[in-house]
Amino acid sequence: MVKELIIHSTPNGVDIALLEDKKLTELHQEHASNKFNVGDVYLGRIRKVMPGLNAAFIDVGHEKDAFLHYTDLSPDIRSLMKFTQQTIAGNMPAEQMLNNFDFQPQIVKTGNVKEVLNGKGSLLVQILKEPISTKGPRLTCEVSIAGRYLVLTPFNNTVGVSKKVDSAEERKRLKVLVESLKPKNFGVIVRTVAAGKGAAELHQDLLQLQEKWQLMMRNMRHANPVLKVLSEIDKTQSILRDLLSSEFSKIVTDDPTIARDVEAYLMQIAPDKKGLVSLYNNKAPIFDHYGITKQIKATFGKTVTLANGTYLIIEKTEALHVIDVNSGHRSTMDGDQESNALKVNLEAAEEIARQLRLRDLGGIIVIDFIDMKNPDNKKVLQQKMKEVMESDRATHTILPLSKFNLMQITRERVRPEINITTAEACPTCGGTGQITASLLLLDEIQEELEHLLNTHNKLKFYCHPIIAAYLRKGFPSIRMKWFMKYRKWVSINENENLGLTDYKFFDANDEEIKLD
Repeated sequence: MVKELIIHSTPNGVDIALLEDKKLTELHQEHASNKFNVGDVYLGRIRKVMPGLNAAFIDVGHEKDAFLHYTDLSPDIRSLMKFTQQTIAGNMPAEQMLNNFDFQPQIVKTGNVKEVLNGKGSLLVQILKEPISTKGPRLTCEVSIAGRYLVLTPFNNTVGVSKKVDSAEERKRLKVLVESLKPKNFGVIVRTVAAGKGAAELHQDLLQLQEKWQLMMRNMRHANPVLKVLSEIDKTQSILRDLLSSEFSKIVTDDPTIARDVEAYLMQIAPDKKGLVSLYNNKAPIFDHYGITKQIKATFGKTVTLANGTYLIIEKTEALHVIDVNSGHRSTMDGDQESNALKVNLEAAEEIARQLRLRDLGGIIVIDFIDMKNPDNKKVLQQKMKEVMESDRATHTILPLSKFNLMQITRERVRPEINITTAEACPTCGGTGQITASLLLLDEIQEELEHLLNTHNKLKFYCHPIIAAYLRKGFPSIRMKWFMKYRKWVSINENENLGLTDYKFFDANDEEIKLD
């Protein structure tokens, strides 16, 4: 699989498209005005403690207070709060990390928020979900700092390895290696891309994460809430950090500043990949040149058509997303109905997985597949769905097909859903949704014709092909009736660029006759 990252700079921010084998699989929009990115760390202010919700509302500078549930407090919340107060007071030197820190007792999982937060004071929090619709950000106190190969987690000494590292031997090697490198009182999560990497690369990544932690500590010193104390890297760098692999063939942007920033970031995480970055200089818009605009128009509508006629209908309700799989003209395929249904469903599964990533659909997704009766075929379809969604970074769960051939998927969404309008204004009605009544159209044309034939011996009439066919239809046709009434022949010509109810008259010299 060949991956390409196309970055388009706009007046309001940056649009980022990820192509896999030339097919658009992810589209991200980073707005310059967005100050609350997933991973940003804030020194917030506790506004309300709600025992009934077992949650608290925290002021992080957004117009709506952010939401912090008890389950997101972290078992070591008391240690975090003590660390926060000592750092603000200037009693925690950044150079010492957490070497001499005195830990506090952990909280229980089944406790109440009122037992932990007293309803006032400052609190160190991290953005878990960006503001969506009318809701403020969702927060967590389990602060973590993500790098290329490792994730640094303070206030614990646990080393975990990604479950996607299949080899037991490699998992053991990574765990032993990282345990020998990590700082005291910090845990580390080893990411999937760390598989096969040596001590030098992992140590370098770990040092960069420690520098970020120390920067956060320096920003907190003598600070007052509300304050952002650590920023997550921008969306482009985040995608490169998480997805950069040998499969990447190019990174193209139309902005020189972005090109320099991406090159600088690649020098930090993968110097050998610096040559992938190039600056786009053609006159055509970058998304048009790489066929992205066309793919956006084709894939963000209500109906998505697949090859060979299969199509999906994607609809959003208040509570969930519904995807209906339709075979189109596939009903005429060779073979029995069951095997045809399986083939259509397997193809649809690939496109559905792509649509979930592309639109970043979250919550409950219900898929109505073509009916199948064979239990083995249903298992094959579920397994296929799991395979095609392996590359989806969002946390998701796939349930087996029900007896009604419905599949339920839950997918976590941490950012606002991308909504793109693919419809264009109708050239005939101008977007009003109203055109001249068809019953009156013929009367209107005939009235204009009668007026013009008083001053012109020969006329050429241009209209939409459907109207032209209607005027020529039957015996005698409407055109022949015109001839018998006015004793002048009217040439009828088709023009597909005209709207259904639009028409034009031309004289014998092919000059358009302007109608009042």
